[in-house]
Amino acid sequence: MAHESGEQIRFWQSRELGGIELLHAHYIEQRFSPHVHEGFVFTVIEGGAQRFRHRGSEHLAPVGSMVLINPDELHTGSKAHEHGWRYRAFYPDNAQVSGVLAELELTAGGTPSFAVSVLQDPLLHRCFLDLHQLLDSPATGLQQQSAWREAILLLFQRHARLSAGLVAGAEPQAVARAKELLSSQLAAPPSLEQLAAAVGLSPFHFARVFRRATGLPPHTWLMQRRLEQARALLRNGCAPLSVAMQLGFADQSHLSRQFKQAYGVAPGQYRQASANR
Repeated sequence: MAHESGEQIRFWQSRELGGIELLHAHYIEQRFSPHVHEGFVFTVIEGGAQRFRHRGSEHLAPVGSMVLINPDELHTGSKAHEHGWRYRAFYPDNAQVSGVLAELELTAGGTPSFAVSVLQDPLLHRCFLDLHQLLDSPATGLQQQSAWREAILLLFQRHARLSAGLVAGAEPQAVARAKELLSSQLAAPPSLEQLAAAVGLSPFHFARVFRRATGLPPHTWLMQRRLEQARALLRNGCAPLSVAMQLGFADQSHLSRQFKQAYGVAPGQYRQASANR
């Protein structure tokens, strides 16, 4: 889809890979607000350069590089070149990655993650670029599925680190309870004072504990959950206006603005791609 600004966006889901979300875009003025994804993000920079903030630092991803984001890691995105940046992105959910990792026997020691934000590996760049193009072609499902496994195997063998797993009780019970409350009341969430009272902390102390555990203040974490739920509703064919009303957005334009800032595509475009699948 071309835009008057010169930006181009193509978003779709791969039927052959179980619905993995894919994006091919050229952004110039797009600025991604701080957001998270439930699963991994692998992007291949084809042209220009991208600037983004990740793990508390600024990063530059030039043409020829890849960007690796682990699940639930806060990040932004904007141009680092006057003509913007062109890239191809993979957005697999956790099950779509963990299933392949288990199949490839790469899960010993816990769920793998990546230490680097910007990867300089010409072999991997070419591998994932070719894979993305293959997934946008009439190639057979067998060929696409085989190429996906080969790419994942290469990426995780060369650059992933194995986690020792989460320590039981490492996340404060107050944060876990607050997440439950917020997730169950997306459309009409409790106030900061109500949340703090529910978990037995002062509002100020609760806000600090929550941000230290999640990297986000409570209201921003709530917006991320709303956006994730919006994606699920849109995938099931819900109209954007209905989604906005169900999830407590001020109106449809509010949903559209937040959704585009987080995912780079409009809600209607996302819904259409899901319907085409």
